[in-house]
Formats: sequence, C-alpha cells, structure tokens
Amino acid sequence: MTPDEAIAEATEKKLRPVYLIAGEENFLVSAVVSSLRGAALEGGIPGLNDDQLMAGERSVDDALSAARTLPMMARRRLVTVQRLERWEPRGGGEDAEVSSKSRTLDPFERLVEYAKNPASTTTLLLVGSGVDKRRKLYVTARNEGWLVQCDALGRADLPLFIERAAHRRGARLAPGVADLIAELSGPALSPAMDALERLSLYANGEIIDEDAVATCIVRLRTATVWELIGAVGRRDIGAALTALADVFDPGESIRLIGLLAWSTRQLLRFESGLRHGLNPNEAAQQAGAPPFKARELQAQLKTLPREQLEGWLEILLRLDSDLKGGSKLPQRSILERGVLELCARASA
Repeated sequence: MTPDEAIAEATEKKLRPVYLIAGEENFLVSAVVSSLRGAALEGGIPGLNDDQLMAGERSVDDALSAARTLPMMARRRLVTVQRLERWEPRGGGEDAEVSSKSRTLDPFERLVEYAKNPASTTTLLLVGSGVDKRRKLYVTARNEGWLVQCDALGRADLPLFIERAAHRRGARLAPGVADLIAELSGPALSPAMDALERLSLYANGEIIDEDAVATCIVRLRTATVWELIGAVGRRDIGAALTALADVFDPGESIRLIGLLAWSTRQLLRFESGLRHGLNPNEAAQQAGAPPFKARELQAQLKTLPREQLEGWLEILLRLDSDLKGGSKLPQRSILERGVLELCARASA
C-alpha cells in the first residue's frame, strides 16, 4: 500500500495487526509511523502500551513477547521495531544468531510466522529501509497488503506532492512555485516540507509567490537570475559576469545553480508549448509561469534555441557536482567558468 493509504487506515481506525514500513524516504516513513501510532494509542494512558525496540539491540523474541502482551487499560498495544535491517545476518556473527529455542528460524522467518496468527489487540510496526526485498517477510507483506512502501519521489513527482501538501495546509501557491521549491529544496521531502512550512507562515494566507521564496528560502531574486540568463543568451560576457557578481553569495551557490536550472526548464516548457500550437499565455501557463510573464519568456527564446537550452542543463548539472565537491576551485571561480561556458554554448 502507499503511505497515503496507510495514513487513511489510521484516520479511519482500521488498523492491521502488522505493518512492514520500508523505503528510503524518511519523511514518509515518519508520517506513516506517526499516524499509525496516534490511532493505535488513542484513548490510552500515554506510554503504558507503547513499546519501542531497536533491532540489533533487542532480539526478535523481545519484540514478539511485547506484541503478544495484552494491552493495559486500553484497547490496543503498539509495538514498533526500528532499523529492522539490523537483524540481517552479517557473516554468521552474533547478529545472525537467534535464540537457542528457535535456531531453525531467523528473525525474519519468526516475524512471518507471527504474522500468520498475530495478536488481535496489538499493532506491530516493522520499520526498516534495508530489508532484502527477496525475503519471505517482504514478499508476504507485499502480497497480503501490509507492506507500506515509502520510496523517494522522482523529481517529476515532487511539485505535485508539494502542491497537495500546500492544499492540506490551506496555503496557495503561485504558478511555478511548487516546481521552484522542488528545485531549491528537493529531492528529499523533509527540506521541501520545511520550506513549505516557512513559506506558509510567512505568507499568512496570501499567495506564495517567487518573492516569498526569495525572502524565506534563498537570498536570490529570480528577476536578477533572469538578467543573468538574458546576458548569457545575448553572449554578453561582461554583462553576464556583472550579473553573476550581483547575485554571488558563497552560501547560495548551489541554490543559484538550482534557480538557473529551474529557469532553463521553464523556458524549455514554454518553447514546447509554443511548438505545439499554444498561444503565448497558454504556453506560459503550461510552463508554470503567470501569463504576464509570456512576453519576457518570448524575448528570452529569441536568442536561446531549444538545443542551446538543453546544453545548458548538462553544463548546470556538472557545475552542481563541482560545487558539491567535484572541483577544488573556489566557488566563484567555478561559477565564473560556468558562465563563460554557457556563453560559449549560446554562441555555438
């Protein structure tokens, strides 16, 4: 099941006796665990029926013993096992051993056996990102519907996730802002959701636009970034380097690359819309830009054919890698070299 489906089960108080919560996206894992935990312990005395165990530090016997314990002064007990992958055997050492009474079954087999006849008054949460997907536990959980897969979102899916999260908060996003947040704060969800929370508080009910992002998330104005793009498109090296000097901030270099990539993709989407017969206002909307920006986008495209914009994305990807440790040059030197390369690509 998806994280949303698991959270819906928690909301509806239709809890299963066992959940395997797997995946690398910690934000989704935390959201699912929090929702299931709240539903399982609702109405009980805090802490009385809530067992938290760490695999590797505690045995599977401890987990199963807690799961088979009746709740005290409540309808349900919650048992959570974190870092489930720590029960994976490692070269036959202590982590691979099981209790003397059950040497024929490893911890995961024990959990499969428990899931066949679980305690009806317990919700057992098995949480781990590194469980082997070939294991019977994983396959059984998937086939029987109690696997909650919390995978990282792809870049293309992140803006929609941000838009839905904004809607749940009652926040309103201007066109293109969800994609901008995704570019500056992704790909992990936690930074993106933190950015959305700050923007929501800052906007206080007003529409969250690019200026709000510039104030709360990045100390760079998109208008200045467009000036840089325009100078590069005109192959005006002097103006491009001057614009770079205006926006350069050692603490914002990676986000500057993110803004440049976001602006480049916006131009590509706008160009694609025009090429498929949309009028400028419709193409701007498809690109995630407000209609009043259509004229500006058209002006940019006059000097920036699609092939050059696609080449820019390749250069920006490499600059991002260089700024993250791929080059020993100072950040400003990396950016200046990148601007020169972008200008060269524009003149090609």
